[in-house]
Amino acid sequence: MKEKVQHGNLKNNFMFKKCLLFTLTFFAFFSCADKKHEIKQEQHEIKQEQKDTTKVFGCMDTTMFNYNPLANTQPANVCIPKFNSDSAYYYIEKQVSFGPRFLSSVGWKNCALWLEKKLNSYCSNVIVQTAPTTTYDGKTHTLKNIIASFNPNKKNRVVLFAHWDTRHIADYDTKNKKDPILGANDGGSGVAVLIELARQFSLQPPNIGIDIVLFDAEDYGQPEKSEYPKMENSWCLGSQYWSKNPHKKNYTAKYGILLDMVGAKNATFRFEEISRTYAKHILNKVWKKGHQLGFEKYFIFENTGPIVDDHLYVNMILKTIPTIDIIEYDPATITNFNKHWHTHNDNMQNVNRETLNAVGQTLLDVIYNE
Repeated sequence: MKEKVQHGNLKNNFMFKKCLLFTLTFFAFFSCADKKHEIKQEQHEIKQEQKDTTKVFGCMDTTMFNYNPLANTQPANVCIPKFNSDSAYYYIEKQVSFGPRFLSSVGWKNCALWLEKKLNSYCSNVIVQTAPTTTYDGKTHTLKNIIASFNPNKKNRVVLFAHWDTRHIADYDTKNKKDPILGANDGGSGVAVLIELARQFSLQPPNIGIDIVLFDAEDYGQPEKSEYPKMENSWCLGSQYWSKNPHKKNYTAKYGILLDMVGAKNATFRFEEISRTYAKHILNKVWKKGHQLGFEKYFIFENTGPIVDDHLYVNMILKTIPTIDIIEYDPATITNFNKHWHTHNDNMQNVNRETLNAVGQTLLDVIYNE
């Protein structure tokens, strides 16, 4: 991932249901275990969407929180969708099922197709931005930034970022260091939260325009101990390209929020230095909302050092979109990242629904109060 800067008629109805039950039973019998699991998850997602559209399901009356002195002034009786952490968890599982998703790999190719299809199911404005790129090891690739735009004609916009690729080596593991990792948390979690947000946006459009940008090639950076000549700016290649070539001419947004490693148990998020430098008012906005909702154990008002992540290039190159990074900070590790960062243990056991919910619900409240 990044470089730390040193660090969804009664009889006739009965017959229909009977036939449907038979069909599903027959299909399930002849499907493999993985396929049955996928169908079950998709059915759960469809049922959830049906519940969301047939009644005001999962809406949070945020006026109940107005006693909190940290709360910002907001419209009365705003209906906030309820974040579904089960859906987000499934979206991580789905990504992980493709295997490692580093540039040009088979898993990367298959996951890109799924991400585009999934976002298209929630949004009619999805594009894949491609560009040639060369990594520090001299290999050539075609990176893919996947972008979904909600309410594209609205000028008042917020942009949400995450990277969807995974690390091509396990450089912080003690074994099999040259093998790629699954990246359930580092890569999968941020994307999953944003896909669940996209699902919510499709059911209840926010008052503003939203762009979801999934960056490629964030995690193909040069390791500290490398046999290749030093390459400057080897990390975050997708965000570097997008910042120089936005998907829309003269594109801008009110602010940006990057999600990275937002799925581990008991993860904490601090005031990272680059975020403070370019967008401290957005940090305050998001962290106060997190506290207002009862997620204070995740959102810590404490300053930390700079991290080279996608938000750095958005802030430095594009300059017009103040962008923050919600990224786990662990004071107990040498790197200050999650203890399974860039290791083979970054798998589904490293994912926690409560953390996903804390981040996802906070973002929903921020966005629907715009």
